[in-house]
Amino acid sequence: MQLLHIDSAITGDMSVSRELSARTVQAWAQAHPGLQVDYLDLAQDAPSHLSAQSMGFRTGQNAATEAERAENAISEKLVTQFLAADVVVIGAPFYNFSIPSQLKAWIDRIAQPGRTFRYTAAGPEGLAKGKTVIIVSTRGGVYSTSEGGRAMEHQESLLQTVLGFLGVTDVRFVRAEGVAMGPDAKAAALAQAEEAIRSQLAIAA
Repeated sequence: MQLLHIDSAITGDMSVSRELSARTVQAWAQAHPGLQVDYLDLAQDAPSHLSAQSMGFRTGQNAATEAERAENAISEKLVTQFLAADVVVIGAPFYNFSIPSQLKAWIDRIAQPGRTFRYTAAGPEGLAKGKTVIIVSTRGGVYSTSEGGRAMEHQESLLQTVLGFLGVTDVRFVRAEGVAMGPDAKAAALAQAEEAIRSQLAIAA
């Protein structure tokens, strides 16, 4: 089994999402002997945002310029890495009501027509089927328990929509919210996230 572990928080050792994504991967490794883990730190190695040079996803000599070929090589590496994974663990903190721009840049590189989705006469079809994706979602406030909070949330909803479009139907969440609302709230959020990690393993067993 191949697992792709992605972090996107920019806060280093202070990051709750990094702590919990590592815990999630550790738990999966303990439950699945022989698990192969590939790691991508988007805070350190993020692709550039889409540009005229990178948006075409043309490979090799089909690219017109050296700049296009260089950008296409980055896109090819990322989409191949994603498609090779059986399980993907994504550390996704809540930044300004959405996800880090580094994570969005990664999504834009792997959302490739003909590789991860295609359009048919019946509409779009996701091609990245059969994967399990675990979103480690962290938030300073609480957004999941009220209609107003859910309306402001474009983090989990965005990721679930994009992954579903790519054909991933098994999307799970390890959520810790309220981590900036004081020590007691943070401790409760982390305890809830740990329980969610154990629940994911029970589902996978």
